[in-house]
Amino acid sequence: MLPDFENTAIAFELKTDSQLERAYFLFKMIANEPLVRIGTAVTNFAIKAHLPVEGLIRATVFDHFCGGVNEEDCMSIIDTLYKKGVCSILDYSVEGKKIENQFDFTLGKVLEVLDFVKKKEAIPFAVFKPTGFGRFGLYEKVSLGEDLNEDESAEWNRIVNRYDQVCKKAHDLDVALLIDAEESWMQDAADAIATQMMNKYNQEKVVVFNTIQMYRWDRMDYLKTLHETAVKQNFKIGLKVVRGAYMEKENERAEEYNYQSPICNSKNATDENFNAAISYMMMHLDRISIFAGTHNEESCLKLISQMSDASIKTSDNGIWFGQLYGMSDHITFNLTAAGYNAAKYIPYGPVKDVMPYLIRRAEENTSVAGQTTRELDLIKKERKRREEK
Repeated sequence: MLPDFENTAIAFELKTDSQLERAYFLFKMIANEPLVRIGTAVTNFAIKAHLPVEGLIRATVFDHFCGGVNEEDCMSIIDTLYKKGVCSILDYSVEGKKIENQFDFTLGKVLEVLDFVKKKEAIPFAVFKPTGFGRFGLYEKVSLGEDLNEDESAEWNRIVNRYDQVCKKAHDLDVALLIDAEESWMQDAADAIATQMMNKYNQEKVVVFNTIQMYRWDRMDYLKTLHETAVKQNFKIGLKVVRGAYMEKENERAEEYNYQSPICNSKNATDENFNAAISYMMMHLDRISIFAGTHNEESCLKLISQMSDASIKTSDNGIWFGQLYGMSDHITFNLTAAGYNAAKYIPYGPVKDVMPYLIRRAEENTSVAGQTTRELDLIKKERKRREEK
């Protein structure tokens, strides 16, 4: 059964009229690029100046794109989604910290979420960001192959140990763990640890998933090299495949430091790269499990078609679809209505700490042609359907 991505009755069934209006208002705001830039600057200033804006942020953009400030806050959303067959992935979206005790706190959060995953069928994966476990600058230095001093070596060992603690617990509990990708100039170091963890804990089944951002033109080479390594060393691969979330920052840095941007030169090239990665992985399902993190209908339909051609069940646990909470409900809910595995990434955490994530979401929606327009068109269609009902 093919999902009908035009079915807004299924897509927005859980949204009240007022929630639908809030979504319309937010996406109209996001569609205005100058407004996003001004709003971002004002919000950052207000938070740094400790102005009382958290209530306003919470009532608007935070509650639309995030599950809450803590795990308990998210539970009602998780339970409601699961009634419609949509699973959830709790993402403690605090990043870019610099102090060891903050990294240990994030580690504790991820270990707690692993217990949630084990107990709650509605949460099939845990997730963490590399910079939740260690300093960005250190990942960057290791990625560049620079020598570390004694203190930095000890600090790096603590990062690897944090990875190992969560991967070991995921393995022991028999639950899946996603590792997000971040900026290209720190990613090599994060990839190296992820490969080490897959080699250690993905011997019998896929527990650890790394993430590849296919707006990078070099990621197909990375995928093929990783596969060759896995065959030689006999471990299984888990990969979350996404287009990417740092495009403007990547291009600006490449221009500033005068090197070739790692980003594909067009949206079409990115789409082709994404679809090529999925096709490659589909040819090697004996060793690779897929988490397709995409808001692109065509990519979803291509993967569905390949599953059908290979006579793979819609509910096969080796293939998942994922979308961000607050976006692309027409994809997520219609996928699950058609029997496919789909999950919402649900960010959570203190409002001020989650702001970098929320700002990226706004910038991403502004920069990706058609994304916001599509959301608005579907909301309009649903409003009209409700009025005519």
